[in-house]
Amino acid sequence: MEVRKKNKVEPAVQPRVNVVTLGCSKNTYDSEILMGQLKGNHIDVVHEANNVRENDIVVINTCGFIDNAKQESIDTILQYSDLKDQGKVGKVIVTGCLSQRYTPELSAEIKNVDAWFGTNDLQNLLQSVGANYKYELLGERLLTTPSHFAYFKIAEGCNRPCSFCAIPLMRGKHISFPIEELVKNAKNLAKNGTKELVLIAQDLTYYGLDLYNERKLADLLRNLSDVDGIEWIRLQYAYPSGFPMEILDVMNERDNICKYLDMPLQHISDNMLKSMRRGTTKQKTIDLVNQIRDKVPNIAMRTTLICGYPGETERDFEEMKEWVEETRFDRLGCFTYSHEEKTQAFDLEDDIPQEVKEQRVEEIMDIQQGISFELNQEKVGNTYKVLIDKKEGDYFIGRTEFDSPEVDNEVLLNASTDYATVGSFVNVEIQRAEDFDLYGRIVK
Repeated sequence: MEVRKKNKVEPAVQPRVNVVTLGCSKNTYDSEILMGQLKGNHIDVVHEANNVRENDIVVINTCGFIDNAKQESIDTILQYSDLKDQGKVGKVIVTGCLSQRYTPELSAEIKNVDAWFGTNDLQNLLQSVGANYKYELLGERLLTTPSHFAYFKIAEGCNRPCSFCAIPLMRGKHISFPIEELVKNAKNLAKNGTKELVLIAQDLTYYGLDLYNERKLADLLRNLSDVDGIEWIRLQYAYPSGFPMEILDVMNERDNICKYLDMPLQHISDNMLKSMRRGTTKQKTIDLVNQIRDKVPNIAMRTTLICGYPGETERDFEEMKEWVEETRFDRLGCFTYSHEEKTQAFDLEDDIPQEVKEQRVEEIMDIQQGISFELNQEKVGNTYKVLIDKKEGDYFIGRTEFDSPEVDNEVLLNASTDYATVGSFVNVEIQRAEDFDLYGRIVK
């Protein structure tokens, strides 16, 4: 008797959502919230998967801050839209800042993107992939960083009038998140092994004004500091005008608040500060930095500067160079001015040639490299608490409380030691220092 074999039907592979994140840590946070919602809807979700699948739904979280970031976002959209044309991915969805700002222009040029969403369209984005927004998951995230640290957004949007900045166009007005909600989120992170919170917002120091009618960053810090398991709390993106000095008292009171402050100052020339609409002056800026250092003598200060803003003269630039040399910031980043549509500065002539902008950035960073080397040399022989972030080859790589993830100094340790694991704290004696790296040995 002939026995016929039944044809085996392979089960269909369910579409997965592959989230691709571009831009800053605020976008990282937004992607993690999106991924947490997708997981809560029992949807297979991955972050920046190396292997693409033909039925993947690719969600690109874009950046639209400056020219280079916009170009990277556009290139990424084109890359995945080409893969869709080739049948290598199923759908392409674009969200984030670039999409918020330029959807009409982008959708007219790139026809095969399935959907475009802005920065506040999470519910609609979820519906487009067959998911529902679950309010009970408020604050739940799938971390894309190592589990021992997390970017922790305390507010959205910005009310500042800076002439060069398009963030209010993309993110809207400042909205503070309630303290009790943030404390609950911090407790959830701590339960899952997070030891460091990196506080982020477009403007940390405005926190609370819209919600409580007064600045409440100091109160928030005290509440977060009380969360069991959180060993470091770090402040990024403070604004100089109206700086709440009381947060420095909290830094001194609480051991788990890092002696670290990221405060983008942008320039020092009064001409530039006035045109940039920064709400401060050269002397006020100098006084503020000195007051901060007086109150917290061992604080590490990071800033960012802009070169080539419209009308920046050689004298303005020399003034900034001299100030950088004198102030000796622990960390410093520098960017060329980007002429952004619909900003106040867009009405000004972008009159500094690109090569001049780039040369000025190079000069500032050369000065900072020398400062960083000298400051690092002073650390040799000292012992610091270090958080181990990763292992690469023969080294564990970590950071002190004076260094933020991804942008600052790293501490390299011999990986043969039995006393270090990724995500652990160790005491390290610094034995050697370079411009932006420290080398040390673990002290038991």
